[in-house]
Amino acid sequence: MYGMKYARNLGWVAPSSAQGERHPIVTMGPYWMGHSSVKIAAVYTSFICLTLFPRLPYHPRMAQSPAIATLHSMSDVWDAYRGELDGVEDRVRGNLDSSVTLVNTVAAHILSGGGKRIRPLLLLLSARLCGYPGAEHHQLGSIVEFIHTATLLHDDVVDDADLRRGRRAARKVWGNQISILVGDYLYTKAMCKVVEFQNQGINEVLAEACNKMAEGEVLQLYYNGNPSMPELEYIKIVEHKTAGLIAAACRMGAILAEASETQQEALFRFGQYLGIAFQVADDTLDYIANGESLGKTIGQDLRQGKATLPLLHLLQQCSEQDRQMIKDRMETRTLSTSDLERILFLMADFGSITYAMDRASAYIAAAKHELERFDDSTARRALSVAADYMITRDR
Repeated sequence: MYGMKYARNLGWVAPSSAQGERHPIVTMGPYWMGHSSVKIAAVYTSFICLTLFPRLPYHPRMAQSPAIATLHSMSDVWDAYRGELDGVEDRVRGNLDSSVTLVNTVAAHILSGGGKRIRPLLLLLSARLCGYPGAEHHQLGSIVEFIHTATLLHDDVVDDADLRRGRRAARKVWGNQISILVGDYLYTKAMCKVVEFQNQGINEVLAEACNKMAEGEVLQLYYNGNPSMPELEYIKIVEHKTAGLIAAACRMGAILAEASETQQEALFRFGQYLGIAFQVADDTLDYIANGESLGKTIGQDLRQGKATLPLLHLLQQCSEQDRQMIKDRMETRTLSTSDLERILFLMADFGSITYAMDRASAYIAAAKHELERFDDSTARRALSVAADYMITRDR
């Protein structure tokens, strides 16, 4: 059929004249008589080519691959996926539809407080990495952001925090009770929305992450004011409290894309390593970033009695006198400016900040190793850039 159509285009097959005629008639009479010998030669050549060299079948590898964007920084990633993140924001606003106005007001206060939507972004990228072509990952990303926001409202109450992302914490505006209850609303709203996916795998992953986060918070409170906490217990707290939801977000994106179990597990590990590095870097920023960029008071963790990785390292290195001073400040929750300056000097002297950031860098390297299981793509490059961003950001 292809040869016949090609021949007709050349003018050597007569068009069908009778209605209902099944095949065109190749005429050897008046239709071609009078044409030049050149045209006859062309016809003959075309016939030979079509006979000896039929059209090659289509093969997927012959198709042009999608262009892979070059991403150098997190700004490039934000730009490349701005449309995707806008889709998440639309769902966030749409899902914030309580009939109680105060619920919407409090939730909007923290949701609009400058969060970078890291967890939804990682979910979006994981879904695209695994070939997901749809748009339902926007809704799934908004669900993850609701849960993350709920934990922030609860954390600020537990920590007696005054600031959140450089703004007054919700508890300072509306009180602890309202903050806790609005956090509960965001949790339950997220659960209502996730069941609409009717995906048991997604339900299980998200439920387990929420369970782990609660355990991590309790474990952190258990060790609060205890400078003798082992480093392994600190990592366990971080795995539960922070890395759990990030790992879940990555795996949920893979599940939505119907990725293989191997790919799902690789992205879960990627998110877990990323989450640990993120928290270690955040805990380190508490001692080295300026308060304005960090969005909270410098040394706040120490004032709250939290022993994070830089401090745990210092306690293993400093003199008994300094160790006792630090323990006393943690137990009594009293920290003067001179105390903080002394501790910062000791951390610099014993390399505690460097130690913590080196540990964070090692987790980032492990996370990026998991990405090697996937083919090169814009999403994979974006995830790699996002991984580096976790330990290079300033807040």
